[in-house]
This record gives sequence, structure tokens and C-alpha cells, in this order.
Amino acid sequence: MKISIITVTLNGEKTIINTLRSVAGQAYKDLEHLIIDGRSTDATIDLVKANHNPWIKLFSEPDKGIYDAMNKGVRLATGEVIGILNSDDFYVHSSVLNEVASTFSFDPSLDVVMGDVDFVAKSDLARPLRTYRALGFQPWMFQIGLMPPHPAIFIRKSAYDRVGLYKLDYKIAADFDFLVRLLSTDGAKFCITGKHWVRMRTGGVSTSGWRSNFVITLEMLRSLHQNKIFSCFPMLLLRVPIKFLRQVL
Repeated sequence: MKISIITVTLNGEKTIINTLRSVAGQAYKDLEHLIIDGRSTDATIDLVKANHNPWIKLFSEPDKGIYDAMNKGVRLATGEVIGILNSDDFYVHSSVLNEVASTFSFDPSLDVVMGDVDFVAKSDLARPLRTYRALGFQPWMFQIGLMPPHPAIFIRKSAYDRVGLYKLDYKIAADFDFLVRLLSTDGAKFCITGKHWVRMRTGGVSTSGWRSNFVITLEMLRSLHQNKIFSCFPMLLLRVPIKFLRQVL
């Protein structure tokens, strides 16, 4: 089975080398790596070209933000399975895609396969600070703002065809909304592997303070209401202490 990895980037010269090398180092070779660049003005494009491999496909043009770029990648993907790896994230080891393909092959009815994400400091990429686990996730948890770790989720392209792409009217929570539609409304079959697949640097938009947390809470609430799932602002705030306890303990 062919796996398409989508990496969205804009001026990512400081981190994209790790991303490129982690995909290039995968033992699984039936893949394509789509680099969706928003017309970077730094050395990002030069670095991608200098580290080019036969499975890399580079597209550079202006876009309407990260979710628009992700949608472009999904449309361009030719693989049966799609994974989204941000330009400042990277795979933990060289067998990640082997494990993904093996899980899908074991159960052809699966639409979604989930792994875990380790958060690391920019100064030390080898030592996880905490882990964002998919273990124990159930779709009802969307009501309290909990979702599985999107960077370590692999999805059949046919599932995107059923539920649609990421909605551009969300600034931060389009991935939450997409997973609500996929796992709750559509009822896609998923598997939680419990394996560590992705490392993510701390300090991203969705983890950068109370302002972004306030915005994402409002967007989560809107998504749930649009998908006819009951929730309220206090219920969604429960995710903050729960996520802390899950990641630390």
C-alpha cells in the first residue's frame, strides 16, 4: 500500500531538514512525500531541493493558511493512506511507516490508525518532555475537548472522500472538527496502536498560551454544535487538567 506523507511549510528552514530526513530514513519505501510550501522567502525551498529524493514532490505557491495547504496535499496525494507531518515534527524511528502499513494490512476495514506524539524541547530533540497519547480515546471524548494526536494519525484517502477536507473557517481547530466528522459523525473504524511515532517541538500555535486556548475552545464548541453533539464551554475546559494529567502521568 502506498502511503502519502504531507508536510505543510512556510519559512521552515530551521526545522524542515529533520522532517525530510525522518521520512527519507523510513524503511518503508512505497511512499510519496508531498511538500506543500506557501511560497517561502527563506532557504526552505533550497533545502528541500538539496535533500531531494525520488519520492519527494514539491509544490510552492501562496495559500490561505495551514489548513488550505493541508487540503491541497490531500487532493494531490496518490497514496491509499495519508499522514500529515508538520515541518517542525519528525518520526521517532525508521520503522514508523512499516508499523502503519502492517496495522492497515492486518485489518482492511480500518479507516484510521493512531499512534502517540512525544513533545520535545527545541534544545534537546532526543528527550521527550511529555507524551500526547491516543490510548483510551473514544469519540464521546470530543464533548470535553479531547481528541487523539493528529500528527500521529494515518487515514485512508477514501475516508477523506467521504467526510470532506479541513474547513477553512477555523483558525486553530479545523483538525478537531475534521476528526469529529470522521470519528463521531461518520463513525470511521479506528485502531489505537499505543506506539510512539512522532516527535513535536513545543511552542506551536495550538499550544502557545491562554489566548489560543480561548480561541480553540470557541471553535471546538462551534464544531460540536454544527455536528449536533452536545457540549458547553465549561465541559470543554475540562480538557486542560485532563490533558495535563494524561501527558505527565
